[in-house]
Amino acid sequence: MPRFPDVSLTVDGMPSGVFSKVAHRISSIRGERYPLHVGDTYMDPAPGCHLSDFSAADVPLIHTYAAPRGHADLLAAISSHHSVAAERVIVSAGATGGLGALACAQVDPGEEVLILSPFWPLIRGIVQLHHGVPVEVPILGHSGPEEVLAALRSKCTERSVAVYVNTPNNPTGRIFSEAVLDAIAVFARENDLWIWSDEVYEGIVFDGPAPSMGAFAPERTMSVYSFSKTYGMAGNRVGYIMGPSAEAMASVRKSTVHHYYSACTAAQLAAARVLSDGAGWLSEAVEAYRKAGYAAADALGLPRPEGGTFLFVDVSHCLDARGTQGFLEDCIDRGLILAPGGSCGSDYEGYVRVCFTSAPPEVVARGVQVLKELTGR
Repeated sequence: MPRFPDVSLTVDGMPSGVFSKVAHRISSIRGERYPLHVGDTYMDPAPGCHLSDFSAADVPLIHTYAAPRGHADLLAAISSHHSVAAERVIVSAGATGGLGALACAQVDPGEEVLILSPFWPLIRGIVQLHHGVPVEVPILGHSGPEEVLAALRSKCTERSVAVYVNTPNNPTGRIFSEAVLDAIAVFARENDLWIWSDEVYEGIVFDGPAPSMGAFAPERTMSVYSFSKTYGMAGNRVGYIMGPSAEAMASVRKSTVHHYYSACTAAQLAAARVLSDGAGWLSEAVEAYRKAGYAAADALGLPRPEGGTFLFVDVSHCLDARGTQGFLEDCIDRGLILAPGGSCGSDYEGYVRVCFTSAPPEVVARGVQVLKELTGR
């Protein structure tokens, strides 16, 4: 138990951030940068959907709180987009805030969340921050339903309360098949688990629609979405949680109220507008992302991504005694900034994550060329 001047042991033991070990080196880069480390976009949001498009003159009281569950306009837009009752939806401060709310609402201290890995880097810390225990379930290279099911069963204990699923996947760019999602649903029912379905890349799919976890276990799936990735609005910090029923959302609503009360009002209005007017922008963005992702994968000799905005690259063959840290430093010395694979799971220290949408395609291509030279691919 912390006493002044100590702090929580849980927080004290967490890393400061994904890039904290190389931040000082990044700041010293001279010349062109290839910032392929953060999952962002070089594209501006859809026309009419910038925050600057909303003002107090047009929207009275835009500076005030929205309702904690979400602005009525955005709730209606989400309800229409997914064909669900608005009572099943809660707007969150980004998907990060939404997943934090789930951890707060559904995990007691010491309980476990099974996290299929490799995973989005912040989910491990979110579980820890709420005094839960993240249990990594590595499945890279084991894409069949029986292998995934066996991996989950090997890690499940009486302390397990939820399983985290992310498809399209950050960092691999893979999409889980219907057979895999069905196996996860079977497993969750066998063990009375919640399912947290991270679907922030649901709109960025390169070859047909991605199946949704909620279709396979609708009674227990809490789906989390974001306007940050699909619509290029990361700085607006708006996402939403969609649950099986209004009753299932009651505890989540309590946690969102006490975490951040409500998401930014203007940002919610921009999100509502992009759901109604942003289809053309999204189509253009997906095509641009597809070309950049395919080009990067082809240059590196990797399978082409199926969705999302990342490639996951095994660099273990070219590491020296300094390990991945030394490799990242060598990249930075040539202007290339990547994310360490270990942030996506402890089994992936020999990997790096590459975002192919965070800079214009020509910049990404030059950064990928640096990576190709450093890895000898």
